Amino acid sequence: MKKILAIVDHVYEDLELWYPKIRLEEEGHEVVVAAPVAGETYSGKHGYPCVSDAAIADMNSEDFDALLVPGGFAPDKLRRDPKVLSLVKEFNDAQKPIGHICHAGWILISADVLRGRNTTSTVGIKDDMNNAGGTWIDEAVVIDGNQIAARTPKDLAPFSKALVDALKN
Repeated sequence: MKKILAIVDHVYEDLELWYPKIRLEEEGHEVVVAAPVAGETYSGKHGYPCVSDAAIADMNSEDFDALLVPGGFAPDKLRRDPKVLSLVKEFNDAQKPIGHICHAGWILISADVLRGRNTTSTVGIKDDMNNAGGTWIDEAVVIDGNQIAARTPKDLAPFSKALVDALKN
């Protein structure tokens, strides 16, 4: 069993959290959802609630095997949190899997971990991903080292499979 950290804030993309979370739990992994405040209810873009298990400020990358970053509009707010950026850098430096989908790429941009990497996201932030030093590819899932990227909710099946496969190592 592996332990995965997922980060959310208000207006996260509902499916981009819940689909991989449930899929990872089906495999026997533990998914801890952290948000700015522990125990608070966060609403997704489509209104689906998520009660956070923990506060982001209390998280340590060494306690987890992987990071899941859902999209939506939450990443635009989360990328302003220095703790979020340091967690992403630590996961990346440790070569632990980082799954990010859709607008979640904004967080990796702000953490400056895309330089020289192949990646994908929603086409809406394609230029941002390229300008951050990544090479944006229009594919359902792009894996480059420890980074697993997907475009949109329509890519959740192959994205979640790639996350599950990354944790088998």
